[in-house]
Amino acid sequence: MKERESVIRVLNYADTDPKELTKPRGSHTDVSETVSRILDEVRREGDAALFRLTEKFDRVRLESLAVSEEEWKEGLRHADPEFLKILEDAHARISRYHEQQRRQNYAITGEHGVVLGKIYRPIEKVGMYVPNGTAAYPSTVLMDIVPARIAGCREIVMVSPPGPDGRLNPSILAAAKTAGITKIFKVGGAQAIAALAYGTESIPSVYKIIGPGNAYVAEAKKQVHGLVSTDTVAGPSEVLIIADGNNDARILAADMLAQAEHDPDASAMLVTGSAALADAVAEELEKQLAVLPRREIAERSIRNNGMILLTDGRMETALEIANLIAPEHLEICVDEPMQYLGGVRNAGSIFLGRFSPEPLGDYMAGPNHTLPTGGSAKFSSPLSVDDFLTASQFTYYTEEALRSIAPSIVRFAEEEGLEGHARSILERVEI
Repeated sequence: MKERESVIRVLNYADTDPKELTKPRGSHTDVSETVSRILDEVRREGDAALFRLTEKFDRVRLESLAVSEEEWKEGLRHADPEFLKILEDAHARISRYHEQQRRQNYAITGEHGVVLGKIYRPIEKVGMYVPNGTAAYPSTVLMDIVPARIAGCREIVMVSPPGPDGRLNPSILAAAKTAGITKIFKVGGAQAIAALAYGTESIPSVYKIIGPGNAYVAEAKKQVHGLVSTDTVAGPSEVLIIADGNNDARILAADMLAQAEHDPDASAMLVTGSAALADAVAEELEKQLAVLPRREIAERSIRNNGMILLTDGRMETALEIANLIAPEHLEICVDEPMQYLGGVRNAGSIFLGRFSPEPLGDYMAGPNHTLPTGGSAKFSSPLSVDDFLTASQFTYYTEEALRSIAPSIVRFAEEEGLEGHARSILERVEI
């Protein structure tokens, strides 16, 4: 089938090069040198650099970096009371889901008094970056902070760029309040990541930095990784929808645009065995784009990265595509979708059935919406309580236990040419 002349490409999967489905997306502008300079300025000058860079990049002259008590109160006064209740409901649902991820310390015993085990501890200090650009995301505040709270992190610091008035979005403040955050600083970009990594007069250094951001934020996290831990670098948002011919084209088009409106580099793909559904969805995309407030962003996304793949209609083929692409979000819009869950090997978050759209997971369902992108679901997982824990192993051997295994240890050491290892054992016990 020839490529359709419309807002979205319609291709036959059998004729499509797999590399076309997995090629990198997004901006590839090299910002490493700029970011390196910013990091160095903040490391050397502290708050002075933050004030200067905020004025330069955000065009705001601040008197204080910290959100004051007055700003907190004013921001919460401007928050919609109905939205505050929704935030509390979302917080409860997200918390209930993540509570199941708590780790348990364990110990096992063996012969001659051997004790082995593992102890989990929360990361003491965590910094969270919250974007405040073309859209504000209070949902991300909840998704990132809830698992850190459940893990038991003692100190959680939030940074976010100030708006034109030098203040933060009221919905961001409301979400932070709901999640229990008390320390927020008005700074964004690479300079915010530098402040969290190195510490300044106002902003404490942390041990781990999380949260999405633009190319400068992503590059800054790459450059400070190793000094501190960072989460995975988030790429453009993406959804892959597997749908049979019994679906409503209007609904599928709406689901695709829900991702496309995030970013021009976002990706929305549909996999179906129905040519009629493919044509109907392509038409619906054009109709719905015409009235979408973020039309310019969404249309660029659909034209550049959107795709409808026509298959032989077999679920095995559709799942093969999903596992190849390893999407951030996977919708399986078919009857009895649970029977196909085991066939999904690579996906960040899976939405099963015709009434489980991806935005459900963005806000209210409970599973985390901070997910692996760009095919990294092949080796990465959604944000969880585990991301905010460290672990230590422990080993206890009695003299009798060490003597029983000493010959094997010494032989291993000799095989590797490490005489000192062998002597460490032989100085304690005779063999």
